[in-house]
Amino acid sequence: MIIDAHAHIMTAVNGLTASGPTRSLAWGRVRWGEETVQLLPPFNEETTFPAEALLAQMDWAGVDRAVLLQGPFYGEANAYVASAVARFPDQFIGAFAPDPFAPDARRLVKQCVEDYGLRIVKLELSQPTGLTGIYPDLRIDAPEHSWIFDAAEKDGLVVTLDLGKIGSRAYQTEAVATIAERRPDLTIVIAHLAQPPIDEGDNAELNAEWRAQVMLGRHPNVYFDLSALPAYSADYDEYPYRAARAAINRAAELIGAEKLMWGADAPGLLTSGSYRQLLNYVRLHCDFLSEAEMADVLGLNALRVYWRK
Repeated sequence: MIIDAHAHIMTAVNGLTASGPTRSLAWGRVRWGEETVQLLPPFNEETTFPAEALLAQMDWAGVDRAVLLQGPFYGEANAYVASAVARFPDQFIGAFAPDPFAPDARRLVKQCVEDYGLRIVKLELSQPTGLTGIYPDLRIDAPEHSWIFDAAEKDGLVVTLDLGKIGSRAYQTEAVATIAERRPDLTIVIAHLAQPPIDEGDNAELNAEWRAQVMLGRHPNVYFDLSALPAYSADYDEYPYRAARAAINRAAELIGAEKLMWGADAPGLLTSGSYRQLLNYVRLHCDFLSEAEMADVLGLNALRVYWRK
């Protein structure tokens, strides 16, 4: 079984970041504050990536299931993600991304869990596209946010965190350690393998900070997805993404392959390679993984983490 542990769907980009609102333009481009960026390859005139588009990519690559995550950059899509899960229950499980400072945050969380049936809380802290860009003083271990993690633990939800770039105010390793230790029954997934410093491999300080965050995987309730790794090379590297594979190898040595889950981060990573390439650089080229470890990384770990009963 192959599971994409980090994917997105959207009918249009309609979000908010520290740089301003994000809006779909034409031919894969989006307006991001005052800038125009190429989010997707220029596949279609409309910049959109609906559930059916992801399913087609998955079918083409031989991927069985996907975890549908959300974030402020794409914009809130709770009802749409819930509808995709309802229409394709054998393929998808869905997340919601609450704003902890919203005045009706508790009501929205309750709605997403009880009415929409979403089973994952996605908290994107990264400065460019997430909550710490909008709320610079946000600390996820602050007492006023504990209700989110208490509710997730009580309801058996997974909490998936994007902790941004090393050295940024989003990179809250100690806060996550505190949350994981205080709530042993809460499952936590850290996205993007803690954003390894691929282009600064000789920087001892950055590597020490990355290693410290990866070592959170020694906690029995903390896991990592491998999404977006090719994009952390300044030139997006070249398939089969040598630097990304080196980071996976290092993480597997530190915490074991049983803590790692493949993810493509489509559609945004489709400017780095095709969906098949984003799978095959792991499936075909991470030869440091044993057959059993590869099966875990490509799907079995995600099955245990996200589809656990």
